[in-house]
Amino acid sequence: MTERQVVPAVSPWAPAVGYSRAVRVGDQIHVSGTAAVMPDGAPPPSDAYGQARRCLEIIVAALAELGARPEDVVRTRVYITSADDWEEIGRAHGEVFGEIRPASAMLVITGLLDPSFLVEIEADAIIQD
Repeated sequence: MTERQVVPAVSPWAPAVGYSRAVRVGDQIHVSGTAAVMPDGAPPPSDAYGQARRCLEIIVAALAELGARPEDVVRTRVYITSADDWEEIGRAHGEVFGEIRPASAMLVITGLLDPSFLVEIEADAIIQD
């Protein structure tokens, strides 16, 4: 049986919803939708670029806890609340994944759980030997 490892989500919604920040089974890692949740409940950055950078910091840290690096990411999904923010969010994504070039999608949605969030990012990784 393949071992299952999890990184707990540090989020006000995690206990009620029942999810982990990331789950690793075998060589695959799936990172949950990640918003710009700040330490100690501080408000997120007010700009889309700053929020995307925070999302990516959380994702990269979760990957590291499970033995992966950004280079192992094969797919991302980016949910944004305004099409006007795509370039700034894309710039932050490119700073992490520009050379890696995972499969990706960017989708405009009507909103996120907290209206102050402008972006949420998911990632899937496969660890290479």
